[in-house]
Amino acid sequence: MKRILLPVLLTALSLSEICFAQTGQVLINSNLAGTVHPNPYNLYGAQFPRIEADGRVTFHFNAPDAKKVQVAIANVAFDMTKGEDGIWTYTSEPQDKGYHNYWMLVDSAIVVDPATNAFIGYSHMCNGFEIPDPDGGFYDLKDVPHGNVIIKNYFSKTISAWRHIYVYTPPGYETNTSTRYPVFYLQHGGGEDERVWFEMGRTNLILDNLIAEGKAKPFIVVMETSAAYKPGEVPPQPRAAGARPATPPDSTQRRRAFSFDTYKDVMLNDMIPFIDANFRTLKNANSRAMAGLSMGTFVTRVVALATPDKFAYLGIFSGGSIAPTDVPDKSKVKLIFMSFGSRERGADGLKDAAETLKKAGINAVSYVSPLTAHEWQSWRRSLYQMAPLLFK
Repeated sequence: MKRILLPVLLTALSLSEICFAQTGQVLINSNLAGTVHPNPYNLYGAQFPRIEADGRVTFHFNAPDAKKVQVAIANVAFDMTKGEDGIWTYTSEPQDKGYHNYWMLVDSAIVVDPATNAFIGYSHMCNGFEIPDPDGGFYDLKDVPHGNVIIKNYFSKTISAWRHIYVYTPPGYETNTSTRYPVFYLQHGGGEDERVWFEMGRTNLILDNLIAEGKAKPFIVVMETSAAYKPGEVPPQPRAAGARPATPPDSTQRRRAFSFDTYKDVMLNDMIPFIDANFRTLKNANSRAMAGLSMGTFVTRVVALATPDKFAYLGIFSGGSIAPTDVPDKSKVKLIFMSFGSRERGADGLKDAAETLKKAGINAVSYVSPLTAHEWQSWRRSLYQMAPLLFK
Protein backbone atom coordinates (compact mmCIF):
# COMPACT_ATOMS: atom_id res chain seq x y z
CA MET A 1 0.00 0.00 0.00
CA LYS A 2 1.53 3.30 -1.02
CA ARG A 3 1.90 6.11 1.48
CA ILE A 4 0.30 8.67 -0.86
CA LEU A 5 -3.06 6.91 -0.39
CA LEU A 6 -2.94 7.10 3.39
CA PRO A 7 -5.03 10.27 4.04
CA VAL A 8 -7.84 8.98 1.80
CA LEU A 9 -7.81 5.57 3.40
CA LEU A 10 -7.85 6.97 6.91
CA THR A 11 -10.93 9.00 6.06
CA ALA A 12 -12.73 6.07 4.48
CA LEU A 13 -11.76 3.63 7.24
CA SER A 14 -11.81 5.95 10.23
CA LEU A 15 -13.24 3.34 12.58
CA SER A 16 -11.33 0.34 11.30
CA GLU A 17 -7.82 -1.05 11.39
CA ILE A 18 -5.10 -0.68 8.76
CA CYS A 19 -1.93 -2.76 8.79
CA PHE A 20 1.22 -1.84 6.87
CA ALA A 21 4.01 -4.24 6.07
CA GLN A 22 7.42 -2.58 6.09
CA THR A 23 7.61 -2.68 2.31
CA GLY A 24 5.08 0.18 2.24
CA GLN A 25 7.75 2.58 3.50
CA VAL A 26 9.80 4.94 1.34
CA LEU A 27 13.09 3.25 0.45
CA ILE A 28 16.26 4.90 1.69
CA ASN A 29 19.64 3.59 0.61
CA SER A 30 22.59 4.65 2.76
CA ASN A 31 24.92 3.38 0.02
CA LEU A 32 23.94 6.38 -2.14
CA ALA A 33 26.14 8.66 -0.03
CA GLY A 34 28.50 10.60 -2.29
CA THR A 35 26.36 10.17 -5.42
CA VAL A 36 23.97 12.40 -7.36
CA HIS A 37 20.42 11.04 -7.15
CA PRO A 38 16.78 12.10 -6.87
CA ASN A 39 15.43 12.66 -3.38
CA PRO A 40 14.00 9.30 -2.21
CA TYR A 41 10.72 11.00 -1.15
CA ASN A 42 10.06 12.27 -4.69
CA LEU A 43 6.99 11.00 -6.49
CA TYR A 44 7.67 8.47 -9.23
CA GLY A 45 9.75 9.95 -12.04
CA ALA A 46 10.37 13.34 -10.40
CA GLN A 47 14.05 14.32 -10.62
CA PHE A 48 13.93 17.25 -8.20
CA PRO A 49 14.72 17.85 -5.43
CA ARG A 50 18.04 16.30 -6.36
CA ILE A 51 20.65 15.27 -3.82
CA GLU A 52 24.12 16.30 -4.98
CA ALA A 53 27.24 14.27 -4.31
CA ASP A 54 28.47 16.70 -1.64
CA GLY A 55 25.17 16.78 0.29
CA ARG A 56 23.78 19.93 -1.31
CA VAL A 57 20.18 19.84 -2.54
CA THR A 58 18.92 21.32 -5.82
CA PHE A 59 15.25 22.36 -5.87
CA HIS A 60 13.00 23.13 -8.86
CA PHE A 61 9.54 24.68 -8.62
CA ASN A 62 7.22 25.58 -11.48
CA ALA A 63 5.48 28.92 -10.80
CA PRO A 64 5.68 31.11 -13.93
CA ASP A 65 3.27 33.77 -12.59
CA ALA A 66 4.80 34.11 -9.12
CA LYS A 67 6.69 37.26 -8.19
CA LYS A 68 8.83 35.64 -5.48
CA VAL A 69 9.48 32.01 -4.60
CA GLN A 70 11.56 30.74 -1.70
CA VAL A 71 12.35 27.31 -0.36
CA ALA A 72 12.24 26.99 3.43
CA ILE A 73 14.62 24.33 4.76
CA ALA A 74 13.88 23.61 8.42
CA ASN A 75 12.09 26.98 8.58
CA VAL A 76 14.93 29.06 7.09
CA ALA A 77 13.84 30.64 3.79
CA PHE A 78 16.16 30.92 0.78
CA ASP A 79 15.43 32.89 -2.40
CA MET A 80 15.02 30.90 -5.60
CA THR A 81 15.96 32.15 -9.08
CA LYS A 82 13.40 32.25 -11.88
CA GLY A 83 14.34 30.93 -15.30
CA GLU A 84 12.88 31.95 -18.66
CA ASP A 85 10.78 28.78 -18.64
CA GLY A 86 9.07 29.81 -15.38
CA ILE A 87 10.99 27.24 -13.32
CA TRP A 88 12.47 28.56 -10.07
CA THR A 89 15.71 26.92 -8.89
CA TYR A 90 17.93 26.91 -5.84
CA THR A 91 20.90 24.80 -4.73
CA SER A 92 21.52 24.71 -0.98
CA GLU A 93 24.67 24.51 1.06
CA PRO A 94 25.65 20.95 2.14
CA GLN A 95 23.04 19.60 4.53
CA ASP A 96 23.37 17.39 7.59
CA LYS A 97 22.88 13.67 7.06
CA GLY A 98 19.37 12.33 7.45
CA TYR A 99 15.84 13.66 7.02
CA HIS A 100 14.92 17.35 6.71
CA ASN A 101 11.60 19.15 6.28
CA TYR A 102 11.16 21.78 3.59
CA TRP A 103 8.36 23.68 1.87
CA MET A 104 7.88 26.44 -0.68
CA LEU A 105 6.91 30.06 -0.05
CA VAL A 106 5.14 31.42 -3.12
CA ASP A 107 4.53 35.15 -2.74
CA SER A 108 4.72 34.55 1.04
CA ALA A 109 2.17 31.70 1.04
CA ILE A 110 3.22 28.26 2.29
CA VAL A 111 2.92 25.78 -0.60
CA VAL A 112 3.74 22.08 -0.62
CA ASP A 113 6.01 20.91 -3.44
CA PRO A 114 3.78 18.66 -5.61
CA ALA A 115 6.76 16.59 -6.76
CA THR A 116 7.48 15.17 -3.31
CA ASN A 117 5.64 13.32 -0.56
CA ALA A 118 4.19 15.47 2.23
CA PHE A 119 4.60 14.93 5.97
CA ILE A 120 3.51 16.73 9.11
CA GLY A 121 5.96 19.09 10.79
CA TYR A 122 6.17 22.63 12.12
CA SER A 123 2.38 22.51 12.69
CA HIS A 124 1.60 22.17 8.96
CA MET A 125 2.24 19.83 6.05
CA CYS A 126 5.81 19.85 4.75
CA ASN A 127 7.88 18.06 2.16
CA GLY A 128 10.97 16.09 3.03
CA PHE A 129 14.39 15.27 1.64
CA GLU A 130 16.98 12.79 2.84
CA ILE A 131 20.78 13.10 2.81
CA PRO A 132 22.22 9.57 2.83
CA ASP A 133 24.37 8.63 5.79
CA PRO A 134 27.06 6.00 5.12
CA ASP A 135 26.52 4.89 8.73
CA GLY A 136 22.73 4.91 8.37
CA GLY A 137 22.23 1.27 7.48
CA PHE A 138 20.54 0.71 10.82
CA TYR A 139 17.35 2.34 9.44
CA ASP A 140 17.51 0.93 5.89
CA LEU A 141 14.97 -1.63 4.70
CA LYS A 142 16.79 -4.99 4.78
CA ASP A 143 16.08 -8.63 4.04
CA VAL A 144 15.26 -9.51 7.64
CA PRO A 145 12.03 -10.58 9.36
CA HIS A 146 9.68 -7.60 9.58
CA GLY A 147 7.04 -6.57 12.04
CA ASN A 148 3.96 -4.55 11.16
CA VAL A 149 2.68 -1.05 11.83
CA ILE A 150 -1.01 -1.17 12.66
CA ILE A 151 -3.23 1.91 12.63
CA LYS A 152 -6.04 1.63 15.15
CA ASN A 153 -8.69 3.77 16.80
CA TYR A 154 -9.94 3.67 20.37
CA PHE A 155 -12.47 5.70 22.32
CA SER A 156 -11.27 7.84 25.22
CA LYS A 157 -13.85 8.30 27.97
CA THR A 158 -11.61 10.96 29.48
CA ILE A 159 -12.20 13.38 26.61
CA SER A 160 -15.28 11.74 25.02
CA ALA A 161 -13.53 11.38 21.67
CA TRP A 162 -12.00 8.83 19.34
CA ARG A 163 -8.19 8.59 19.35
CA HIS A 164 -5.85 7.55 16.55
CA ILE A 165 -2.72 5.46 17.22
CA TYR A 166 0.09 3.68 15.40
CA VAL A 167 1.19 0.37 16.92
CA TYR A 168 4.33 -1.51 15.89
CA THR A 169 4.25 -5.24 16.53
CA PRO A 170 7.62 -7.01 16.23
CA PRO A 171 8.49 -9.87 13.88
CA GLY A 172 6.84 -13.08 15.03
CA TYR A 173 3.98 -11.38 16.87
CA GLU A 174 1.34 -12.97 14.61
CA THR A 175 2.83 -16.46 14.82
CA ASN A 176 4.07 -16.62 18.43
CA THR A 177 0.54 -16.37 19.74
CA SER A 178 1.37 -17.39 23.31
CA THR A 179 4.12 -14.78 23.75
CA ARG A 180 3.49 -11.52 25.60
CA TYR A 181 5.58 -8.43 24.94
CA PRO A 182 6.80 -5.30 26.73
CA VAL A 183 5.49 -1.96 25.42
CA PHE A 184 7.38 1.22 24.50
CA TYR A 185 5.28 4.42 24.32
CA LEU A 186 7.02 6.84 21.95
CA GLN A 187 6.18 10.55 21.75
CA HIS A 188 6.58 13.10 18.94
CA GLY A 189 7.78 16.72 19.15
CA GLY A 190 6.05 20.07 18.79
CA GLY A 191 3.98 20.60 15.64
CA GLU A 192 3.94 16.84 14.90
CA ASP A 193 1.68 13.88 15.55
CA GLU A 194 1.56 10.09 15.82
CA ARG A 195 2.84 9.54 12.27
CA VAL A 196 6.32 10.98 12.55
CA TRP A 197 8.15 8.23 14.41
CA PHE A 198 7.07 5.86 11.65
CA GLU A 199 7.49 8.16 8.64
CA MET A 200 10.60 10.17 9.54
CA GLY A 201 11.91 8.29 12.56
CA ARG A 202 11.76 4.88 10.82
CA THR A 203 11.13 3.24 14.17
CA ASN A 204 9.88 -0.02 12.67
CA LEU A 205 12.94 -0.54 10.48
CA ILE A 206 15.36 0.37 13.27
CA LEU A 207 13.75 -2.22 15.54
CA ASP A 208 13.44 -4.87 12.81
CA ASN A 209 17.18 -4.60 12.17
CA LEU A 210 18.15 -4.58 15.85
CA ILE A 211 15.96 -7.59 16.60
CA ALA A 212 17.35 -9.49 13.61
CA GLU A 213 20.88 -8.84 14.85
CA GLY A 214 19.99 -10.02 18.35
CA LYS A 215 20.76 -6.59 19.81
CA ALA A 216 17.27 -5.77 21.12
CA LYS A 217 14.42 -7.73 22.63
CA PRO A 218 11.17 -7.79 20.63
CA PHE A 219 8.66 -5.30 22.00
CA ILE A 220 5.55 -3.39 20.96
CA VAL A 221 5.73 0.34 20.22
CA VAL A 222 2.76 2.71 20.56
CA MET A 223 2.76 6.14 18.91
CA GLU A 224 0.02 8.70 19.57
CA THR A 225 -0.40 12.47 19.47
CA SER A 226 -0.20 14.25 22.81
CA ALA A 227 -2.96 16.68 21.82
CA ALA A 228 -5.88 15.83 24.10
CA TYR A 229 -8.51 18.20 25.45
CA LYS A 230 -11.62 17.64 27.50
CA PRO A 231 -14.88 19.25 26.38
CA GLY A 232 -14.54 22.97 27.06
CA GLU A 233 -10.75 22.99 27.20
CA VAL A 234 -9.16 25.37 24.68
CA PRO A 235 -6.12 24.03 22.80
CA PRO A 236 -3.11 26.37 22.52
CA GLN A 237 -2.99 28.24 19.25
CA PRO A 238 -0.41 26.79 16.84
CA ARG A 239 2.65 28.86 16.18
CA ALA A 240 3.32 30.27 12.75
CA ALA A 241 5.23 28.12 10.26
CA GLY A 242 8.35 27.00 12.02
CA ALA A 243 7.03 25.55 15.23
CA ARG A 244 10.16 23.71 16.34
CA PRO A 245 12.84 26.02 17.76
CA ALA A 246 16.56 25.40 17.27
CA THR A 247 16.79 24.65 20.99
CA PRO A 248 13.79 23.40 22.98
CA PRO A 249 12.35 25.71 25.65
CA ASP A 250 12.81 24.87 29.31
CA SER A 251 10.11 23.07 31.29
CA THR A 252 8.66 26.28 32.73
CA GLN A 253 8.16 27.74 29.26
CA ARG A 254 6.61 24.49 28.04
CA ARG A 255 4.17 24.30 30.93
CA ARG A 256 3.10 27.88 30.22
CA ALA A 257 2.36 26.99 26.57
CA PHE A 258 1.00 23.47 27.00
CA SER A 259 -0.58 21.31 29.65
CA PHE A 260 -0.30 17.56 29.32
CA ASP A 261 -2.33 16.73 32.42
CA THR A 262 -5.32 15.76 30.27
CA TYR A 263 -3.15 13.60 28.05
CA LYS A 264 -1.74 11.93 31.15
CA ASP A 265 -5.31 10.98 32.14
CA VAL A 266 -6.03 9.75 28.60
CA MET A 267 -2.90 7.64 28.54
CA LEU A 268 -3.26 6.10 32.00
CA ASN A 269 -7.03 5.65 32.03
CA ASP A 270 -7.80 4.90 28.37
CA MET A 271 -4.88 4.16 26.08
CA ILE A 272 -2.80 1.79 28.21
CA PRO A 273 -5.89 -0.26 29.18
CA PHE A 274 -6.85 -0.38 25.49
CA ILE A 275 -3.38 -1.58 24.46
CA ASP A 276 -3.30 -4.16 27.24
CA ALA A 277 -6.78 -5.42 26.27
CA ASN A 278 -6.13 -5.64 22.53
CA PHE A 279 -2.48 -6.70 22.32
CA ARG A 280 -0.51 -9.42 24.08
CA THR A 281 1.33 -7.21 26.53
CA LEU A 282 3.17 -7.66 29.80
CA LYS A 283 1.14 -5.52 32.20
CA ASN A 284 3.66 -4.21 34.71
CA ALA A 285 6.00 -1.25 35.13
CA ASN A 286 9.13 -3.27 34.39
CA SER A 287 7.64 -4.04 30.97
CA ARG A 288 6.74 -0.45 30.06
CA ALA A 289 8.95 2.33 28.69
CA MET A 290 8.26 5.86 27.49
CA ALA A 291 10.39 8.32 25.57
CA GLY A 292 9.89 11.47 23.56
CA LEU A 293 11.73 14.00 21.46
CA SER A 294 11.80 17.73 22.18
CA MET A 295 8.29 18.62 23.40
CA GLY A 296 7.68 14.90 23.83
CA THR A 297 10.29 14.85 26.58
CA PHE A 298 8.02 17.07 28.65
CA VAL A 299 5.12 14.69 27.99
CA THR A 300 7.35 11.85 29.16
CA ARG A 301 8.14 13.72 32.36
CA VAL A 302 4.48 14.51 33.06
CA VAL A 303 3.31 10.95 32.41
CA ALA A 304 6.08 8.40 32.95
CA LEU A 305 8.50 10.11 35.32
CA ALA A 306 5.60 10.97 37.64
CA THR A 307 4.25 7.40 37.69
CA PRO A 308 7.08 4.96 38.48
CA ASP A 309 4.46 2.33 39.32
CA LYS A 310 3.55 2.36 35.58
CA PHE A 311 6.90 2.95 33.79
CA ALA A 312 10.40 1.74 34.67
CA TYR A 313 12.26 2.95 31.56
CA LEU A 314 12.43 6.59 30.39
CA GLY A 315 14.03 8.36 27.43
CA ILE A 316 14.65 12.08 27.00
CA PHE A 317 15.73 13.01 23.44
CA SER A 318 16.74 16.67 22.95
CA GLY A 319 14.87 17.87 25.99
CA GLY A 320 17.31 18.67 28.76
CA SER A 321 18.30 16.27 31.51
CA ILE A 322 16.84 14.68 34.63
CA ALA A 323 18.17 15.29 38.13
CA PRO A 324 17.91 12.85 41.06
CA THR A 325 15.40 15.19 42.73
CA ASP A 326 13.11 14.74 39.70
CA VAL A 327 12.76 11.01 40.36
CA PRO A 328 9.98 10.26 42.86
CA ASP A 329 11.03 6.65 43.56
CA LYS A 330 14.59 5.80 42.57
CA SER A 331 14.18 2.12 43.44
CA LYS A 332 11.61 1.58 40.69
CA VAL A 333 13.52 3.18 37.79
CA LYS A 334 15.40 0.70 35.63
CA LEU A 335 16.83 3.20 33.12
CA ILE A 336 16.94 6.90 32.33
CA PHE A 337 18.33 7.52 28.84
CA MET A 338 19.18 11.11 27.84
CA SER A 339 20.45 12.35 24.47
CA PHE A 340 21.22 15.41 22.39
CA GLY A 341 22.67 16.21 19.01
CA SER A 342 26.23 17.50 19.39
CA ARG A 343 25.18 20.89 17.97
CA GLU A 344 22.43 21.40 20.52
CA ARG A 345 22.79 23.50 23.63
CA GLY A 346 22.91 21.13 26.57
CA ALA A 347 24.94 18.39 24.90
CA ASP A 348 28.12 19.27 26.77
CA GLY A 349 26.60 18.72 30.21
CA LEU A 350 24.75 15.50 29.44
CA LYS A 351 27.47 13.09 30.55
CA ASP A 352 27.79 14.85 33.90
CA ALA A 353 24.01 14.68 34.37
CA ALA A 354 24.10 10.91 33.82
CA GLU A 355 26.97 10.54 36.29
CA THR A 356 24.99 12.48 38.89
CA LEU A 357 22.07 10.09 38.47
CA LYS A 358 24.39 7.10 38.77
CA LYS A 359 25.82 8.42 42.03
CA ALA A 360 22.24 8.63 43.33
CA GLY A 361 21.75 4.96 42.53
CA ILE A 362 19.84 5.39 39.27
CA ASN A 363 20.88 3.56 36.10
CA ALA A 364 21.47 6.36 33.59
CA VAL A 365 22.94 6.49 30.09
CA SER A 366 23.82 9.56 28.02
CA TYR A 367 24.34 9.75 24.28
CA VAL A 368 25.42 12.62 22.02
CA SER A 369 24.75 12.21 18.30
CA PRO A 370 27.80 13.43 16.35
CA LEU A 371 27.43 16.40 13.98
CA THR A 372 23.65 16.74 14.30
CA ALA A 373 21.32 19.34 15.80
CA HIS A 374 17.62 19.40 16.76
CA GLU A 375 16.71 17.05 13.91
CA TRP A 376 15.61 13.56 13.01
CA GLN A 377 19.07 12.08 12.63
CA SER A 378 19.70 12.83 16.30
CA TRP A 379 16.48 11.06 17.27
CA ARG A 380 16.91 8.06 14.97
CA ARG A 381 20.33 7.52 16.48
CA SER A 382 18.95 8.02 19.98
CA LEU A 383 16.33 5.33 19.45
CA TYR A 384 18.98 3.04 18.02
CA GLN A 385 21.11 3.54 21.15
CA MET A 386 18.25 3.23 23.64
CA ALA A 387 16.35 0.25 22.24
CA PRO A 388 18.99 -2.40 23.13
CA LEU A 389 18.91 -1.20 26.76
CA LEU A 390 15.19 -1.77 27.23
CA PHE A 391 13.54 -4.58 29.18
CA LYS A 392 16.74 -6.30 30.23
